[in-house]
Amino acid sequence: MERLKANSLQIGNSTFEWGKRTYIMGILNITTDSFSGDGLLKEGKEGGDFVARALEQARRFLAAGADILDVGGESTRPGAQPISAEEELERVLPVIRALMQELDVLVSIDTYKAVVAEAALQAGARIVNDVWGFRADPEIAKVAARHRAVVVLMHNRSSWAHAEIKERLGGRYVGVPYEDLISDIRRELMESVAIAHAAGIPDEHIILDPGIGFGKSTEQNLELVNRLDEIRALGYPILYGPSRKSFIGYTLDLPPDQRLEGTAAAVAVGIVRGADIIRVHDVEPMVRVARMTDAIVRRPKA
Repeated sequence: MERLKANSLQIGNSTFEWGKRTYIMGILNITTDSFSGDGLLKEGKEGGDFVARALEQARRFLAAGADILDVGGESTRPGAQPISAEEELERVLPVIRALMQELDVLVSIDTYKAVVAEAALQAGARIVNDVWGFRADPEIAKVAARHRAVVVLMHNRSSWAHAEIKERLGGRYVGVPYEDLISDIRRELMESVAIAHAAGIPDEHIILDPGIGFGKSTEQNLELVNRLDEIRALGYPILYGPSRKSFIGYTLDLPPDQRLEGTAAAVAVGIVRGADIIRVHDVEPMVRVARMTDAIVRRPKA
């Protein structure tokens, strides 16, 4: 495995020492239509106070051992309808402001829109998690650079043309063309890195995400998990998000709310293959999985 370009990263009061242990990113979905069923934004009279629900979940996640909270206002499941930047801001900004006021927490904004990233960073977020790897909005890289934010650049070949939706198992991608899966992902991730560099973002502020579930079939996702070390060999820390994803559901024939064990297996293998940050819905059990896996594969050499 190639040596990382930076051995550690300081973000505010948080220090990340790559390779020492696995870090946990807890997901706060401020949506009505999350694929995993954990959206905190409810419709109608039952909607109530979504900010209070987000704070309650954030406190649980932090108590369980989360290192980062990832706040997102737009669903990215296969077939999901996009929302406007204005609607996304109405969802995420109140939550980020509340988190900053109530908790000592490191917040990531899950968005591909420059205007949303700008407002979130001004509100206190320190990480921009872009599921399109700076390819959807050409201004977002400049925003991140101006704020000296850490960025997560994800690989993504999602398209409506290759989305398949099944009522029980949810959405997945089929027939997505790749000449060579890992080589294509590596090349396209480095194209995103080049965009970041052009905007003035240094290597030590770049984290890569191979994009499990985004424009990849079940079989391609399984191969990617097993070859994650070839992505980390690019020299950047890896954020890895297999949590409740469709490749688990279609492999085990289980809906999203029954994918805990499958997620645990995918998390453990991902850590063995070099993942540095795990993005998950079920923070408490996955913290335990990560700590146990770390105890096996990251033991200090005698």
